[in-house]
This record gives sequence, structure tokens and C-alpha cells, in this order.
Amino acid sequence: MQLATSLPSPRRASARSLAPAQAGEPCHRQPMEWTRAWAASLPALDACEGVGEALALLVQRQLDRLPLPGAGHTLQRWQALSHVAAHDLSLAKLFEGHTDALAILDELGTPIVMRRADEPALWGTWCAEPPAARLTLQGAHDARPDEPVRLRLTGRKAWCSGAHDLSHALVSGWTEDGRPVLAAVDLLQPGVRVTQEGWRAVGMQATRSVEVAFDDAEGWQVGAPGDYTARPGFWRGGAGIAACWWGGAWGLARDARHALRQAASAAPSGAGIDPRLVHLGVIDTALAACAALLRETAHEIDRLACAAGDAGATSGCGALHTLALRARLAAETCADTVVAQAVRALGAGPLCQDARVACLVADLPVFVRQSHGARDQATLGAQLARQLQEPAAWPL
Repeated sequence: MQLATSLPSPRRASARSLAPAQAGEPCHRQPMEWTRAWAASLPALDACEGVGEALALLVQRQLDRLPLPGAGHTLQRWQALSHVAAHDLSLAKLFEGHTDALAILDELGTPIVMRRADEPALWGTWCAEPPAARLTLQGAHDARPDEPVRLRLTGRKAWCSGAHDLSHALVSGWTEDGRPVLAAVDLLQPGVRVTQEGWRAVGMQATRSVEVAFDDAEGWQVGAPGDYTARPGFWRGGAGIAACWWGGAWGLARDARHALRQAASAAPSGAGIDPRLVHLGVIDTALAACAALLRETAHEIDRLACAAGDAGATSGCGALHTLALRARLAAETCADTVVAQAVRALGAGPLCQDARVACLVADLPVFVRQSHGARDQATLGAQLARQLQEPAAWPL
């Protein structure tokens, strides 16, 4: 099957001339406009042959132009992420990484150099730091650059979602004296080799989150050393991933509800209440409670950003950390609950015969493991224990 419109694969793009460019796109679609464009794109998305092609379609149709986190419309950003996740979690993983990269580039405001191409750039955000996969960056400046600063990258990155499909990535690395630095990299260069190693998962298989090797590759410094994790957007973006997890749970919940409604309509009169409906009740309470928390969290993120005034100020980062942990942990619990209840409500038939349901049930537990689970629970508890006052989120 082919797309309705021609979309050249970014991995096959030829080398183009280099020119300075700002990759962040500050303008965004209005919520109703985005929703209409999303609905209109669903038939073409279903015709795509892979998540890379689907991401290219969304970018081509400017559905990646989301409100920046903390800019007053964070909830609308998260609603868009949840719609993509409810449709396809592997696509949501790549879409979230792409839109996160655009937000980072906008927040740090660093000029970079990137290839011009006929099709829009497809970005990834690869900042996992397992000890066995480390990237060394040479040539970094101590301060945030005003002009493009060229870096040389050597080493490996793990968990590189979409590596076979993307054209560019933001990657974390380390200077020779041990300082963390972020770099923007054109993946279509000889010094970058996408391997087949490091990804054997069944769930989220389509992301192909393999390892990528860098051999004296060229990159461009983004921000000053340490800026990536010190900026307010780090935890704004970290909270946003919860919208993807919730969106996956929402998609599975809709499938379960649809199946149970069909069963109820086919039941003979007077048959009584189907005992499987208890699972739908549990799903509803988990999904609705988490949705309410995510709405409140999005509004609080915008309020803190407004109170801070300067978008680059680091004031309020502690509060953002607490908000992000709470949202992520709630979404993790919600997702676990919905998966456990949905498979009991649906039974073996849809799990074995409905490709969408089977994919969601396999994908969601893997995606949610991006959470740090008990470690994040302990971190959240420690933050609350240090506060002098009762947490503001507790009273009604």
C-alpha cells in the first residue's frame, strides 16, 4: 500500500547544501484545527507501510506544530500526543521524540546548521545514558553559543527510536572533561551508522530502537554544557510523556468498551448484567482519575511558567519535577490497570485475532517501562517529605 501523497524516505535523501537554520517552530495549529487535520489524516496513516512513513506524513501535514510546553497551551499539546498514542503507540513514540526535539531547540535557542531537503526534517531525541553506550563530544564551548559551533562525535548511543527512519537527532554526550552536552546531528552522513543491535522487543517493535554508532561524525552544539537537564522544559517534556502512556490506555479502553457494548446489544433480554462489565468499571475510574490529574498538571505547568516570567529561568524547576513525577507515575499505574482489566474483559479472541488490540497490549507495557517505577516513587516521596507544608495537590 502507498500513501495518498508521495513521501520520499528521509534515510534515502541525498546530500544537500548546508545552511544555518533554527529548527524550532514557534507557531502551532489551534486545537480544533489540529483535531480536524488529524481526523482527515487517519485514512492516509492507515495506508502507511511503517511508522517512519507515518511520521513523515504527520510532519508534511504540519501536525507536528504543537504548542510549546509551558507556553499557555500545554493541555492542547498533550491532547495531540494522546490522540496519536491511542492510534499507534510506536508512532507516538517517534512523534513525541520529534516534537520534543523541536521544543528543545526552541527553548535553548541555539543556532545550528542542518541540511536542506525537499521533505521536512524528522527529528529524534536520543538522550538515554546507559553506562555501556557513551558518546564523546569534542569542540564544545563553555557558554551557550551565539553562532553555530561544530562538534565531533565518537561513540555509541543506545535506545535510538526510529533510527532507520529519521533524518536528524538531538543526542546527549560528554566532553572529554566529563561535562554533559547536547548536539544536533544530521543522520545522513558517513560518520553515522545505524546498527541492527540492541532491540529485540516484541512490544514497540516498530520503533526499532537500535544502537547507533558515531565515528568522528559532525554535530552542532545545542545550549551550554548542562543546559539540557537544567532548563524548565526538561521536566515539562518529561511530564508530557505521561500523555502518551495515558493515550495508549485510552485507546485500549475504547476497544474494550466497544467490544462489551456489542456483547451487551447481542445478549438476550433479561440476561442480567454481564460480569465482564466489572472490568469496564475499573478501567473507567483509572482512566478518568488520571485524565483529571493530567489536565490539572498541564494547567499548573503553564501557571508556573507564567509566574517565572522568563521562559529560560530555572526558578520553579523543583515544583516541575514533582509535577512530572506525579503525572508519570499516575499514568503508569493507569496503563497497568487498563491493560490488566482489558485483557480480562476482552478474552482470548481479540488478543489473538484483532491486530490492533494485540499490538496495544504488547506495546503499552514496554512503552511504560520508560518510567523508573519504584525509584521515581521514592524520589517523589522524598520531595514531599522535605516540604514544610502539605502538598498543594492534596486538598480538594
